[in-house]
Amino acid sequence: MARALWKGAISFGLVHIPVELHSATQEHDLDLTMLDRRDFSPVGYKRYNKTNGKEVEWDNIVKGYEYQEGEYVVLSDEDLRRANVESTQTIDILAFVNAEDVPLTYYEQPYYLSPGRGGDKVYALLRETLRKAGRIAIASVVIRTKQRLCALVSEGECIVLNTLRYANEIRDMDDLKLPANSMKTAGVSDKELQMALSLVEGMTEDWKPEQYHDNYREDVLALVKKKIKAGQTKTITAADEEEKPVRSSNVIDLVALLKQSLGGKKPARGEAKAAADKEDEEEVADEAPPPRKRAKATASTSASKARAKPADAKPGTRKTSATRRAA
Repeated sequence: MARALWKGAISFGLVHIPVELHSATQEHDLDLTMLDRRDFSPVGYKRYNKTNGKEVEWDNIVKGYEYQEGEYVVLSDEDLRRANVESTQTIDILAFVNAEDVPLTYYEQPYYLSPGRGGDKVYALLRETLRKAGRIAIASVVIRTKQRLCALVSEGECIVLNTLRYANEIRDMDDLKLPANSMKTAGVSDKELQMALSLVEGMTEDWKPEQYHDNYREDVLALVKKKIKAGQTKTITAADEEEKPVRSSNVIDLVALLKQSLGGKKPARGEAKAAADKEDEEEVADEAPPPRKRAKATASTSASKARAKPADAKPGTRKTSATRRAA
């Protein structure tokens, strides 16, 4: 485990639990470097003084709070710690609530908490209390100069600290155009709901997070290897000139789609892509006139030309149906 990000204690009532905070996640973003396309040299950034334009070394950088335009109060890390020593050193439990009462939109970033020196027993006591009570603890903690609301959750042998967003950080949904809660008003029938529930039941399985992958990242890295092998390390791929046709906004037969979903297995990733490509081709083909209609149109045109021929046509010319009827 990496070095602790924060050391302090959990505090509730008269209980004091020494703990250490560790990051629970790691990023696997594509590490792309910005290059100058003229010579493919890396493009860098400089920390510079906005008054004289000169570069500033890290040792000369301090933090300041702008109390009026152009005027600052300089604050060191020690100043920030001394402002409220207790808040910067404790995870203060404020209440215990049911986990389902906290909407998912409030959860932000998970961290692991491990017991500090001499804190094993009280750490285990809190962990088991949370588990037996079926509750999570709502607490406040200062991390990197910002006071955060957080939830302490018992998970296996660990207490997980999830930082939470404050209520004023959650945007209101009133401005969104959402379907009504009523099934009737939303146009959903009981039959459609029952079929959807059957589909969900058929696709339900145990949670196995290791089976899910960042397919996009893997595909990009495969493309990188392919370009290296082909010696195209500095070849810039131009954007496609032609875009795929916009799919028609036909009315969706939800029941038919649900029946089709219930009748077949979930397609593999490659099969799904092939099906989508085939659908695009069919839609493009639908835009052109059907072969029969074109043939019919050609025949009609020929008949019109025949009717338009003068009476002194050459002998042996086939009579049209109209000519035979006239005779």
